[in-house]
Amino acid sequence: MPEVTPEPAAPADTLTAPLVVEFPFTRSLGPVRGAFLTGLRERTVLGIRTAGGRTLVPPTEYDPETGDELRDLVEVAPTGTVTTWAWNPAPRRGQPLATPFAWVLVRLDGADTALLHALDVPGPDAVRTGMRVRIRWAAERTGAVTDIACFTPDDGPAPEPAEPAPHSGEFTDPVTGVTLPARLDYTYAPGRAHSRYLSGLAERRTLGERCPACRKVYVPPRGACPTCGVATTEQVEAGPRGTVTTFCIVNIKARNLDIEVPYVYAHIALDGAGLPLHARIGGIPYDQVRMGLRVEPVWRDGSRYPDHYRPTGEPDAAYDSYKELI
Repeated sequence: MPEVTPEPAAPADTLTAPLVVEFPFTRSLGPVRGAFLTGLRERTVLGIRTAGGRTLVPPTEYDPETGDELRDLVEVAPTGTVTTWAWNPAPRRGQPLATPFAWVLVRLDGADTALLHALDVPGPDAVRTGMRVRIRWAAERTGAVTDIACFTPDDGPAPEPAEPAPHSGEFTDPVTGVTLPARLDYTYAPGRAHSRYLSGLAERRTLGERCPACRKVYVPPRGACPTCGVATTEQVEAGPRGTVTTFCIVNIKARNLDIEVPYVYAHIALDGAGLPLHARIGGIPYDQVRMGLRVEPVWRDGSRYPDHYRPTGEPDAAYDSYKELI
């Protein structure tokens, strides 16, 4: 068994936080993929025949070798042979099985390519390349690859090679589109420079870092100057007040964001900073926001960062004072 090196822990002054990026992705299927998924709903596996005589499963709309459009659908068997596999000891959310299983590439009988899915076996000793398997269909099928619940071992012998039967691809109530959940679940570590910036915000202070070469102050800090290519370690407190350099008016309401539209999002050059940060502008009608407007942060109780920026009442900043920060 090879030695496993544990992942090094983050330094004590570095923050970490769990983050989830999730959204539904809706797409139309077309005649080939639509027929394939509709077929799964009806316990039928369809492939596509290329001009060279190969059968591709899952089917593609174009020949991967010639680029020619493909339309000759054929039906293949629900049994096949494992061509390669990998053991999954700890299934994750959304995977086919809740218990440990094997990821397998299965070349179904009649196909020339392999289909990726899960194999339900008790342990890695129960799976091998070349083993025979069979589809276990889901009890409820909707026209998705999950209509194949998984593969299971099949004790039957491999059949004699035979030509797949042609199929029209026509079904009652065909599947024409799917909505797929996309989800990325990970732990974010912002690094030491940005961790110090976030910790400063928790104290209602805005901390940047000054480049020792060009003397520009970066807010938020980046740990290095992208212009000079040197590390930035000198901390500088900027703001809290600043100047609107540019802005946009948002007219589309975002999901799960309790802000009424229209509202203004702006680039704000904090006093003492060498480049602007972006934030929402409040406390003023959206059509009165302008370049040069002087603003200050507004904090909510218990918040780690400003909720928005509002006008200070000062005269607008002269254009020459912020033109290099636009």
